[in-house]
Amino acid sequence: MYFDKYQGLGNDFVFVDAERETAPSWPQAARVLCERRLGIGADGLVLLRRYKDGVEMRIFNADGSEAEMCGNASRCVPLFAREKGWLSGPRLLLYTAAGPVITEIINEKENLVCVDMGAPRLLRAEIPMQGNPSEQAVEVVLQAAGRKWTGTAVSMGNPHFVIFVPDINQVDLAVVGPQLETHAAFPKKTNVEFVQKLADGVLRMRVWERGAGITQACGTGSCAALVAAVLTGRSSKEARLLLDGGELLVRWAEDGHVFMTGPAQKVFTGEYSYAL
Repeated sequence: MYFDKYQGLGNDFVFVDAERETAPSWPQAARVLCERRLGIGADGLVLLRRYKDGVEMRIFNADGSEAEMCGNASRCVPLFAREKGWLSGPRLLLYTAAGPVITEIINEKENLVCVDMGAPRLLRAEIPMQGNPSEQAVEVVLQAAGRKWTGTAVSMGNPHFVIFVPDINQVDLAVVGPQLETHAAFPKKTNVEFVQKLADGVLRMRVWERGAGITQACGTGSCAALVAAVLTGRSSKEARLLLDGGELLVRWAEDGHVFMTGPAQKVFTGEYSYAL
């Protein structure tokens, strides 16, 4: 199987041209290919094929579960499509399980890509989260790792629980993250973001990703963090998100859509020759 390795702020992916390659089971292929010692190593497997007037994207987490959406992978796709000859201009329509999004390469030299992530989904039914389906889940309290955590639930096509803390370095992400990911409040599990406000318009974030664990960055999580910060009065509608892998600029526009801008990069190309 031929593949390309891409990364966005250290959130890394195995890209496969699904028009050319097949596997008996893509979830199993994801578990094998993403294994960092015995496989290629990645946070997820991304399947791409030309579709209508754009590109269709399917995402499998490292544990084999399928995700609805991934912001960092979305920034990588137009670079992949450009190299494959699927893209002639800067804009690419990307079809995902969470719906279509528009990506645009805004700086060729630095591989900066902006993604229109659409409008956040804030009702419990949309996230999904247990409780009154027509209500928002802003600053709700959940129990995990022996204490109470106050967070805000946001969907950016996939579920997020955003928790603001005074000192992000005091959070044991490896312990708290998996307990909140699998909390009974989230029937489809959730991504978990811990966020510290450093200054006006500057947020520091660390993430536990559903199906992948601790990652260097999360694009949808960064968008969810800004939305949660606005909803709780901690930020204006534009902020720099400082992640372990680098920086994203996120803006919640007047039309209700959230725009995420950051770098993406092709790492290498290879061939996986073992059975999947």
